[in-house]
Amino acid sequence: MTGRIFLKLILGLLCLLLPALVSVDYFATRGATDIYIQNLVEQRADNARVLALSLPDPAALDGASLREMARAARGRLTVVRSDGRVLADSEADPAQMENHRTNPRPELLRAFAGYVGWDIRSSATLGIRFLYVAVPGPKSLPGGAVRLAVPLAEVDRQVARIRGQVLVSTALAFLPAIAIAALVARRISRRFAAVMAHAGELARGNFRARLPHTGPSEFGQLARTLNDTAEELEKTLEQLQREHAELEKVERIRKDFVINVSHELRTPLASIQGYTETLIDGALDDPEHNLRFLGIIRRNAERLARITEDLLTLSRVEQKRQTFEFASHPANALLTEAVELVRPMAQKNDIRLEMEPAPAAAEAWCDSEAVSQILSNLLDNAVKYTPRGGRIAVGAAPAGRFLEVYVRDTGIGIPAGELPRLFERFYRVDKARSRELGGTGLGLSIVKHLVAAHHGTIRVESRIHEGSAFFFTLPVDESARHGERLNPEFTAP
Repeated sequence: MTGRIFLKLILGLLCLLLPALVSVDYFATRGATDIYIQNLVEQRADNARVLALSLPDPAALDGASLREMARAARGRLTVVRSDGRVLADSEADPAQMENHRTNPRPELLRAFAGYVGWDIRSSATLGIRFLYVAVPGPKSLPGGAVRLAVPLAEVDRQVARIRGQVLVSTALAFLPAIAIAALVARRISRRFAAVMAHAGELARGNFRARLPHTGPSEFGQLARTLNDTAEELEKTLEQLQREHAELEKVERIRKDFVINVSHELRTPLASIQGYTETLIDGALDDPEHNLRFLGIIRRNAERLARITEDLLTLSRVEQKRQTFEFASHPANALLTEAVELVRPMAQKNDIRLEMEPAPAAAEAWCDSEAVSQILSNLLDNAVKYTPRGGRIAVGAAPAGRFLEVYVRDTGIGIPAGELPRLFERFYRVDKARSRELGGTGLGLSIVKHLVAAHHGTIRVESRIHEGSAFFFTLPVDESARHGERLNPEFTAP
């Protein structure tokens, strides 16, 4: 790729240099020719004047003397009277030559007028192109002229020599320019190749590719622009990938949610439908079974109501449509209220429920109803999974700008492999036992979102057959609610 670009740049440069070379050749050759001819005219004019002074009486001119004089002047010598008749010529018979005033010659007309005249044309006598230079004749030839003609072939040879020297000099002058242009073309071609390669990488989706900066030049600006474009494309791609992954996650959650909801609703609905049809078919009049069937229908209806209520609560919290009324509440008052709500159920199951008070001045900036729901769900689970004779403890302790609340039990415990998924919707460690105890599988998910709404964190510690402990944090004041969370590594999934 670099070689092709380099070749194109060099060819383009040569296309520019060639007209320049032709122009130099034309104008330099023309100027040199004009100068050379002008100098030659002056030289030949001087020679003609010397010959005119050396001429004897025109009447005594003989051909041999004239030819000797012409040979010494390296040209053709012609002597013309004022009336245009040729008196003598070193190359032709004067008697055979036409009258030069009747058929005027420009150089002779100037000489007849007393000036130096010259012209370039082919000789009518010899058929050869000559440079004619004429000067006024001597006193012995009043009004006449002496003309010296030089074959133009000699002029052409001199002009060709000058032209060759000019071309060589010009070519030599162009060589450094060509060498510098080649270096520049090589550098430009490499940069072009790098830009094209980078564009190819971008076209293939490699948005991490970067061009090296090359300073403040146009290529440097282009490199920065392409790098900025690649960076923006990379960010956009990463954002799209994140959004795509999030959409896939949401879609999986939605599908799992629909499946779980359908499964959770199917069992009580099927039970209600079955027992209702049984009653309609005649069991309603059977006093031994009708009340038991109605009790089963009632329990399943209550379970449907709990599932529906939990789903609505979870939906409001997740979509941030839940309205919270934050205020400062004494920590012990929150704990006492939650304990008293669950105490009847704990006593029924012969479980010792104890409150471990927080410092008297401990307070939490929270929504009291939301905290009550958090504690109720955690205590309800503790009661369900703690065997008779067990113990449940509820307490709180300051932790910097947060209040850490805990619920400990001596229940059956949770396997370590189940802990990461414990706060997922409808996730149960023991599905059969959970349904038997009337759980919806949404309680801990609601707890997680309510704690997050308070900018707190929740974590769990548990060992099989030794019990479990749930910890969650609440801000102690409004400023702490907008600060960093406590122990973020324990944030529930």
